[in-house]
Amino acid sequence: MGCGCACSSKTLTEGQKKVLEAMAKIDGPCTSKDIAAAAGLDAKVASKEITDLKKLGYADSPVRCKSGITASGREALKK
Repeated sequence: MGCGCACSSKTLTEGQKKVLEAMAKIDGPCTSKDIAAAAGLDAKVASKEITDLKKLGYADSPVRCKSGITASGREALKK
């Protein structure tokens, strides 16, 4: 039995989907503030969604304080 959050079911929330879509459009890793602006979300909300996406393996942090979409994240957007 899981915790009930998105990480256990791998189902994207609306916010996570917006963040992944924004990351997919941005070329390369960027700050959560940039991702929030591209996704039309509050910076704190986007930051939480990015953290959750990292736990799912859909986002990573290849550069300190910057995040980007992974291949798994791109695949998740296609579903």
